[in-house]
This record gives sequence, structure tokens and C-alpha cells, in this order.
Amino acid sequence: MLVGITGTPGTGKTSVTELLESRTSYRVIHINELIREEKLYSEVDAQRDCVVADMDRVDRRVREMADSDDITILDSHLSHHIADSVIVLRTHPDILRERLEKRRYSPEKIQENLEAEALDIILCESAEWCDNVFEIDTTSQSVERTLSDILSILEGLVLGREKELADRYRPGSVDWSEDFFS
Repeated sequence: MLVGITGTPGTGKTSVTELLESRTSYRVIHINELIREEKLYSEVDAQRDCVVADMDRVDRRVREMADSDDITILDSHLSHHIADSVIVLRTHPDILRERLEKRRYSPEKIQENLEAEALDIILCESAEWCDNVFEIDTTSQSVERTLSDILSILEGLVLGREKELADRYRPGSVDWSEDFFS
């Protein structure tokens, strides 16, 4: 089973998946690294300072690498395009802005990501692509607390308790639109 940890850049995906990797036996594939290392992209977008992933090639490569007998975790803002189930990490745009500024993102790239977060873009895409979608607000919680939530979700998936998980981690429960657009 492929489980994606997705969300707008800066919401904590890589921090929590690195912690997950160090504390559990789950296989984690960091898709953005894989795309760069194996050149699984069709072009470089210099204006947006990114590469354009070839998602067919990425999908094939991830499935080759995945653990067919257990859960494989996919870390990326693109993971919901491949995963069966997905955990969407969310962060309030004010906090997200601070994180992206620390990364020295351009003002245009920061604005694009803040708008994507406020408009639930990744959450909406996840609902279209994935069987199970769960949402965690990481705004004011530690990486350890986020990891605990993710482990609860993973355990629930293994035990077939998707309904219980959906109640606790209901997609659409986080909404920044009024804060951001008012």
C-alpha cells in the first residue's frame, strides 16, 4: 500500500517523514529527491525555480521501489498523484510564509504556495486521486505530535479502520480561506 504524506511546501512533510524513517521500519521514498537524482522530469522551469516532473516515469519508478508486502510512505507535495491513501499536512499561511521565507523562496513562489494552501489545492487534488484522505493541521504542533498522528493513521489503515480515521482526521476540517482572503 502506498501512503502519501503530502501538502504545500513548508507544511512539515520531510521533517516528519525523516523522523518516521528514523523511528520505524516503514520504507520511505522521498519523491522530490528521486525526481532530481534520477532525472525523472521533462523540463526545468527556470522562472518558477523548479523541475516539471514526468509523473508517468515517477509512478513507474516508485512502484518498482515500493514494498509490495507492507506500507510504503511517499514524501512529496506530488505524492497524492501516486498514493492509494494520503495524509495532507496543513499549516496556517502566516506560519507557512515564515517557513518559506527562511528557505529563501522568491516572493512570487511564496505567494503561489500561500494561495495554494489557502485554497486547499492539494487537499482537493488528493480527494480526486486517492481512496482515503486524511488531514492534519501542523500549524502549532511539534513534529513528534505530527508523527504520532501519522502513526495512528497508519495503524488504522492496517486494521481497516478508515471510517474511524475519517472522523478524527476529516478532510476539509482545516480552512484558511477567510484568514487569507479577507
